[in-house]
Amino acid sequence: MHDQNAEGNDFFKCDFCRKSWAEDRPMVEGHKGSLICAPCLSLAFDEVWNRPGGQQVPFTCTMCLEHRDDPFWVSPAFPDAGICKRCIKQSVVMLERDPDAGWKRPAPA
Repeated sequence: MHDQNAEGNDFFKCDFCRKSWAEDRPMVEGHKGSLICAPCLSLAFDEVWNRPGGQQVPFTCTMCLEHRDDPFWVSPAFPDAGICKRCIKQSVVMLERDPDAGWKRPAPA
């Protein structure tokens, strides 16, 4: 999300935890400025891909803005923010390909 009342790094905030962008908190951008940070992406990937789990009622994904029937992850802090299984996978690939991020997907437990 873009916080219109903030400047600098605080302008860019994760839609799922509302924390600001930082060097140690890389983000992936979805449609219309939606953002997910690496820590939230780790939680989402672990729940939906590694366990597998997640919610399964139809919803509109915060990242792709599409109505999805796939499993999805809902932010524990902001239940109006959810990311579909497809967007989790796409975001994981994008963040892993960024050499500056240094992020790796969580391994199955």
